[in-house]
Amino acid sequence: MFGAEYPVIDTDPTFSRVVRYFRTSDYAAWAGATATMPALLYAWERVDYSGATQRQLRSGLKINGLLGFCAGFLLAYQNSSMRFWGWKENAEEIVKDKKEMSERVAKGLPVYGESDLTPYMQGLAARNSTYSAVFLGVMPWFNTVNHPFHGVDTEKAYGEKKSS
Repeated sequence: MFGAEYPVIDTDPTFSRVVRYFRTSDYAAWAGATATMPALLYAWERVDYSGATQRQLRSGLKINGLLGFCAGFLLAYQNSSMRFWGWKENAEEIVKDKKEMSERVAKGLPVYGESDLTPYMQGLAARNSTYSAVFLGVMPWFNTVNHPFHGVDTEKAYGEKKSS
């Protein structure tokens, strides 16, 4: 879907699922962004002194650390989401997904969980959050709703039996 080079796992994974599937490289990118922002501010302050007091500089470093933390998380989240969509190499995620979802089917649970929302509201939530991680830098928007609209044939992929 949308030029996916690898198998599509899920076009609208839930927030918790994306975070559970973070790789070590995602955590490294997150940590790198967290450290880079204050390091750059400190380096710029050394190159072109602004006249800031130590207290002001500490405040700026803390704010930049927080911004780096948030930006790093969004970067890690987006990378993980792209693997779900098949836009990046996703062999590890395919194995993990197959195991997780097959276990749910074996226990008789719905593959993507249950929801208290009406089918219309589930569809609305899906339409609002599918591929939303593409624009995380513009407007962070995450899927927090269990719904059946994930762009995958669950009967074929996990052996789920459709109710008639």
